[in-house]
Amino acid sequence: MAGQLLPIDQIRFARSPKVDKQLAEYFRLPDDPRFSFAYSNGDGRTGFFRFANATCFGKISGQVPSPSLDQPLPEVNTRQDNAGGQPFPFNPPDLIDSIRSERYVSHTNCAGKKSLPKQIARIGYYAVREILPVGVRRHFQRMYLRGWQDLPFPKWPVDFTIDDLHEQFLRERMLANGVTQMPFIWFWPEGASACVLMTHDIEAPAGKAFCSRLMDMDDAHHIKSSFQVIPEVRYPVEPAFLDSIRSRGFEVNVHDLNHDGSLFKERAEFLRRASKINRYISEFKALGFRAGAMYRNQDWMSELNLSYDMSVPNVAHLEPQRGGCCTVMPYFIGDIVELPLTMTQDYSLFHIMENYSIDVWKRQIDLVGGRNGLMTFISHPDYLQDDRAQKVYTDLLAYLDALRHERNYWIPLPYQAAQWWRDRRAMRLVKSSDGWTIEGPNADRARVAYATIDGAHLKYSLEPAVAQVRSVG
Repeated sequence: MAGQLLPIDQIRFARSPKVDKQLAEYFRLPDDPRFSFAYSNGDGRTGFFRFANATCFGKISGQVPSPSLDQPLPEVNTRQDNAGGQPFPFNPPDLIDSIRSERYVSHTNCAGKKSLPKQIARIGYYAVREILPVGVRRHFQRMYLRGWQDLPFPKWPVDFTIDDLHEQFLRERMLANGVTQMPFIWFWPEGASACVLMTHDIEAPAGKAFCSRLMDMDDAHHIKSSFQVIPEVRYPVEPAFLDSIRSRGFEVNVHDLNHDGSLFKERAEFLRRASKINRYISEFKALGFRAGAMYRNQDWMSELNLSYDMSVPNVAHLEPQRGGCCTVMPYFIGDIVELPLTMTQDYSLFHIMENYSIDVWKRQIDLVGGRNGLMTFISHPDYLQDDRAQKVYTDLLAYLDALRHERNYWIPLPYQAAQWWRDRRAMRLVKSSDGWTIEGPNADRARVAYATIDGAHLKYSLEPAVAQVRSVG
């Protein structure tokens, strides 16, 4: 019957040349759903526009995008509600990449291109940072970040633009092919509803001395975490110190080179530093990395010998380099797994927002957890040494420990989350006589899920744990 929607098992699809890489990695759909999905080659002008209630940035054809967020954004209303629908006036994979890679930043007023006074202020600040009293540093930082509440994009406290677009593209593919329910490989192992990562960046000798106490606090709430260590200048890094972290079941990563704010300032200097960072990655037996102060250039990350990175914020309103990847899910930068920062840093919470409670974190947890996403925290041993800060942090640990059971949150070490996302990318969802079968590394931990059209959105459901899987590799 015309217009009737059927489960995917009952649909014969017209063959299509490819499945979008980003959509396939995000949902892990069946290998060849053979969807027809028309879109332009991305010819046209580059700028901002609105699509499916989301602010987007990229090339569109047939319309004039806005060059900045200060002007009205044109609406793109094309829908593919049937297989013969009009093509999108943009290339969905390129659109996803443009936003997630933060290419929009240079077109905004949010410090993608630093003004000369801000460049001078940044250089001067890092030149004298270590001799400035903490109160003076906070004053300069608040001045530098002023107006962060008024930035329209990304949306604070959490931005779901990429997640919304993936959902919308899948929904419209389903509608265009008359499919009501689409199987995919669930986001997290054992059917966990979301993932939580606790990470600690060590910035100074006092923070290093506090690490043992911080591990005690984490262990008291059954949460293991990673410690990001600065290899040069800030403090000595003895093998015994690294062993003291690993021997307790925690993880060691590399944190920048010397945390002077200049890692990504110039390409030739970055390559020189990257060579040294790679040596420390090997020496520390580290798998992960985080740049100092969340400075980043995603196009250069492939020069680092990493399994995963943690340098890209979801929303960077409270970071010295503005922007954000606008997703709450891990993603790949080449072969590196990016575990984005999705929660407000403790320093920003305490010293920029002047908030000593877990209310902001609880709000972000509800938002990200409600979208089955990744909750990455940075708490610094340097800023958790007074009683008030410790009380807030232990409240957070207790809250997360409770949610682990109440909401089925998974709280692994970062390397475990990155490895899961890498394994999931290698898994395949295959139709068998008994239903859908997951094949691939660690497939016994994976779950088959279903995306079902629910009005303008999708809703997800999980198959029982007894669903057939086959592990290989």
